[in-house]
Amino acid sequence: MSGSKLSDASSSHPAGHDEPLPLTVYALPVPDEAMREDSGRRVWQGRWKMIIVALVCAAPVIASYFTYYVIRPEGRRNHGELIDPLRPLPDLATTHLDGRPGNLRALKDQWLLVSVAGGACDAACQQHLYLQRQLREGLGKDKDRLDWVWLIPDDAPVPEAMRPALAQATVLRVPAAGLSQWLAPSPGHALADHLYLVDPQGNWMMRFPARLDIAGAAKAKRDVERLLRAANAWDEPGRPSQPARQAQP
Repeated sequence: MSGSKLSDASSSHPAGHDEPLPLTVYALPVPDEAMREDSGRRVWQGRWKMIIVALVCAAPVIASYFTYYVIRPEGRRNHGELIDPLRPLPDLATTHLDGRPGNLRALKDQWLLVSVAGGACDAACQQHLYLQRQLREGLGKDKDRLDWVWLIPDDAPVPEAMRPALAQATVLRVPAAGLSQWLAPSPGHALADHLYLVDPQGNWMMRFPARLDIAGAAKAKRDVERLLRAANAWDEPGRPSQPARQAQP
């Protein structure tokens, strides 16, 4: 019987008539298309990485401003006016009182309390310089986180009698046209009427009321103290490389 079964099986597929095996042909990728797809993926991955890095770098600043301006007790009022949008330090040439050149962006990495006035420094200018020094000294252990800066937009000489009092100040001559494109007074006032606050990222972010007096300076100090507390997690006292003060000739 086994012979009969083998005979039937062999007779169902006659010799010389073997059926071909079925094959499925898949299209191979075109090299140029594959390269373009891979290049596109790399570009998008690179862009996302850059966005993530930028967000990580900006997160401390955003968090401190959010803490100060959003998560705060009801009824709190700022004495200073918040600048929106923030204005970054411009690429502006500066000159120290001893004639050495510099750049305004070198002031980054520190909180700045800025006044603007001509080199002759009238009574209002002297009042601002006095308030800047007092406000900084009033911060106690946090005073090293704030520099007081006098920007001079003209060539008038600074009175010799004032120079000893400016030993702890940063005094720089700057082009008036470039300065006015960065800082701005409130309507109806001059640039020299205000004090300006700049954060360590180099952003002008607050303007204090014109013609500040002793009482106004005390309120401005409270604004500065709150900002320093909000920035405590990311802002360190002093500059990475603290330059020598240039008030003396």
